[in-house]
Amino acid sequence: MQRERVTEDIFVFTSDLYVQVTAGVVMTTAGAVVIDTLLYPEETRAIRHFVEERLGAVVKYVINTHFHADHTTGTCFFPRAQVISHRLCRELLNTRGREGLESMKQASAEMRDVDLILPNIVFDDEFTLHVGNKTFHMRHTPGHSMDSIVVHVLQDQVLFAADTLMPIPYFVDGSYDDFLTSLDSLRNLGFENIIQGHGEVILRGEVEEKIESDVQYLHTLSRAVEQALTDADVEQALAAIDIERCGKSRILLNGVAEQLHHNNVLALASLRRQQAKTPFAE
Repeated sequence: MQRERVTEDIFVFTSDLYVQVTAGVVMTTAGAVVIDTLLYPEETRAIRHFVEERLGAVVKYVINTHFHADHTTGTCFFPRAQVISHRLCRELLNTRGREGLESMKQASAEMRDVDLILPNIVFDDEFTLHVGNKTFHMRHTPGHSMDSIVVHVLQDQVLFAADTLMPIPYFVDGSYDDFLTSLDSLRNLGFENIIQGHGEVILRGEVEEKIESDVQYLHTLSRAVEQALTDADVEQALAAIDIERCGKSRILLNGVAEQLHHNNVLALASLRRQQAKTPFAE
């Protein structure tokens, strides 16, 4: 696991075990706030050890940015913390999350120590948390998933964007249209840094370019899918939509980006087919 100090009070931890997924720790004068956890227990336990032993602090809150297992399974390792999420995140953890965890426990002995923790503080649109000298503004940004949120640490102008910003937009479990809206809502807000849900920290001078790159990827992807759906051999045409043709590198996330892109193609093709079958309301 890699650790990076982004500001005096903010640390980012990047997994070596699962697709460069990230978790954050924000130190305040009243204790620590953890933003997301990591998939495998050994890495999240290492975060807790760092906070308690190296920083001499207690984790007061854990914020779950969405229900996906790679961001939530470690919540149970902070038993004294209150847990915050979007209301939909709690609902999804209690259904799909519970089912997914049982499958992981059966497949891996390492996951048998994991307990599913449901958030005890939930919100719908926006929520502001004050902890010591820090203010955390959370808001709903659906797209990657229906429950996704971002967390803005106001005093540091750092945004924990979770999977609303990652090296390649991924909407298979969410909504293409919502993703575009959420990305647009992040423009021109003056962030010093953005912590992606996977991959490297985005620096101030790169923020607007990164958001625009993701928006352009989604638009280019949409045009390519719509064109492929008119081809005589649709499946071959869809398979031929190359990630780099859409503006993203195939080597991102150690090559996993190419599979994510292919999944996006299939998901968007399915959506466009459904829309074509749905008559316009009169």
